[in-house]
Amino acid sequence: MATPREPGNGEPSALILSGAGEYADPWHSFPETSRRLGEVLTGVGCDVEITENLLGRLSDLDDIDLLVVNAAAGPSGSGRVDVERALEGFLARGGGILAVHVGVCSLLDLAGWPNLSGAAWIPRRTTHPPLGSCWIDVRQAGHPVSARLSSFEVVDERYSYLDLRPGSHVLASHMHDGLEHPLVWAREIGRGRVVADALGHGPESYESTGHRALIGAAAGWLTERRRPPQG
Repeated sequence: MATPREPGNGEPSALILSGAGEYADPWHSFPETSRRLGEVLTGVGCDVEITENLLGRLSDLDDIDLLVVNAAAGPSGSGRVDVERALEGFLARGGGILAVHVGVCSLLDLAGWPNLSGAAWIPRRTTHPPLGSCWIDVRQAGHPVSARLSSFEVVDERYSYLDLRPGSHVLASHMHDGLEHPLVWAREIGRGRVVADALGHGPESYESTGHRALIGAAAGWLTERRRPPQG
């Protein structure tokens, strides 16, 4: 699947990596959630391309402003060094990365991905309550992504007991087992910016006005340095 964008119109370009084949799993409907992500990003002024060719498309990010990861890790294998170099160059140019749900913890099984995205899934520790309606607490203070957002309700999975890495500015969280667990956070890596959004298990997540607003605010911050000046 590939949904090309029209180049040259001055809008930030967003590339959604959508899980398929080796990068799919039995638990997530990546084609549908990628489509819904694309609708949200188009609504906030991005040119959107959706691709299932993860390895091939990651080899050249020169025309991309926002990279969205919505895919399972897939098998270990060759080609990872070239992808890591491409990601390093992308961030060095001031690119933005939005990692969504399972994409927060995995990209092509890259060893360095947790330090980039800001969290790792720890076997036998990390978990989530059953899919259902839940309340997401947004922290308005301290970051431009969340400053104008409100807490919201969403039908989703809520990752809990993730290994959150230093340098992650928590934007939203949930309560589970009497503890607060981060769900959304922002990071700055050199000139690059990263937002990890552990919500987004299924299409019902994107029915939430609050979740869509959060994604839109994240996209604005992630592409801020790449947008043309106003006025």
